[in-house]
Amino acid sequence: MFFWSENKLNMSASQAKSDETLMGQARRLESIEPFHVMRIITRAMELQNSGTDIVNLAVGEPDFPTPKLIVDAAVKALRTDSMRYLPALGAEELREAISQWYQQRYGIDVPKRRIAVTTGSSGALLLTMGVLVSPGDKVIMSDPSYPCNRHFVSTMEGQSSLVPVGPDSNYQLTAELVEKNWTDHTVAVMVASPSNPTGTSIKLDVLRDIHRVVRAKGGTLIVDEIYHGITFGEDEMSALAFADDIFVINSFSKFFSMTGWRLGWAVVPDGFINSFEKLAQNLFISSPDVAQKAAVAAFHPETVHECEVYRSRYQEQRDFLLAELKDLGFKIPVDPTGAIYIYADCSEFSKDSFQFCQDLLEKAGVAIAPGLDFGVNRASEHVRFSYPKPIPVLTEGVKRMRKYLS
Repeated sequence: MFFWSENKLNMSASQAKSDETLMGQARRLESIEPFHVMRIITRAMELQNSGTDIVNLAVGEPDFPTPKLIVDAAVKALRTDSMRYLPALGAEELREAISQWYQQRYGIDVPKRRIAVTTGSSGALLLTMGVLVSPGDKVIMSDPSYPCNRHFVSTMEGQSSLVPVGPDSNYQLTAELVEKNWTDHTVAVMVASPSNPTGTSIKLDVLRDIHRVVRAKGGTLIVDEIYHGITFGEDEMSALAFADDIFVINSFSKFFSMTGWRLGWAVVPDGFINSFEKLAQNLFISSPDVAQKAAVAAFHPETVHECEVYRSRYQEQRDFLLAELKDLGFKIPVDPTGAIYIYADCSEFSKDSFQFCQDLLEKAGVAIAPGLDFGVNRASEHVRFSYPKPIPVLTEGVKRMRKYLS
C-alpha cells in the first residue's frame, strides 16, 4: 500500500510540475494538435536508420526533383546577387509571372496587384485567416480535410466548423451543407480542390453555388488550389474564373516539386490587399529572396513540360496503387481525381486506424497516415496513402501489405 501511495504522490508532483509549466502558455494551443502521422514517420526513420527497409507512403510530398531550370536560376542568383529583403507581397517579377500564368493556363485576367507571394501556402493561409478571423468567429470546412487549416483558424482564436462529408458529395462541401451549417458567427468557408486527404475535386458549378450562398450570407470563400496541375481526366479551372471576391491559395510545392523551397501565393480580393500586406510585413517581412528568383523559372515552357511529365507518372502510380488497394480489401468508394493521395476505408481490417498504421509499420515495414490527422468523421476507420513513388516501390509495399493482411 505504501508503495502505491508513494508512486501516486510522485505522479501528482510530476503532474503539478507539468501544469505549472503549461500555465504560461496561450489557451489557443489547447485546440492545436500535433501531426499524429509524425509519430509514424519518426518511427519509420528510426527503423530505417537501424537497417530496416521501409516503404514510406505517409509523407505528402512529390518524389520528383525540382525541375532543372528552377535549380539553375537559384544557383545563378546565389552567385551573382545579394540576397535581400523583398517587398512583403513579393518580388515584382514573380508577381507578374504568376499573373501571366493565370492568363496562359486558364485564360483569366488576375492583376499583379492582387497577388501576394508567401512563405509556402501555409503562410498564405495563416495571413488569410489573420485578415478574416476575429476571436469567436467560425470558418466552415469539410471533415476530412487538411489538419493545418483548422489550426490556422485556432491560431487566430476562431473556431472551425467541421462538416462531415462522404462519398455522396465526393467528400466535398456543397451549397446545401454550407447553408445548413452557417451560423451568426460564421465569417468564411474554406474548400480544397483537389483535396488532401481524399484527392477529390469540386465541380465548377458546385463551387459557384457555394460561392453564391457564402456571398449572400456576407461571408468570404477561401479556395485551396494547391494541387492544381496534378489532376487526372478532369479539366482544371480556377475559381477565379467566376469571382474576384474570394481568396485563392496556391503553392510552388506540389506541381512544381518545390516543397523545401517554402514558397506559395495568394490571390487576394481588392478590399483586403492593404490588410494582407500589413500583416505580412509584421509576421514574415518577406518570403525568401533566392526562392523567389528561382520560382520565376517555374513558368518557363520547358519547366512546365517537365512537370507535365511528372503528372503523367503520378497518374500511373495512382492507377496502380488504387487497383491494388481495392484488391487487398480497402474500400475506396470515390476514386481520387487529383492531388497525390488515396483515402481508404480500413474498417475491414481495424476500427483503430492509428493502431493499424503502427502495426503495419512495425510488422510489414510500410508507413501510411492515420485518418486521425484529418478530422473526426470516421477518422478511426480511414487511412491515407501518398503514392508518389516508383512503381517497383509501390509493388513492394503492396506485397508487404498483402502478406501482413493475410
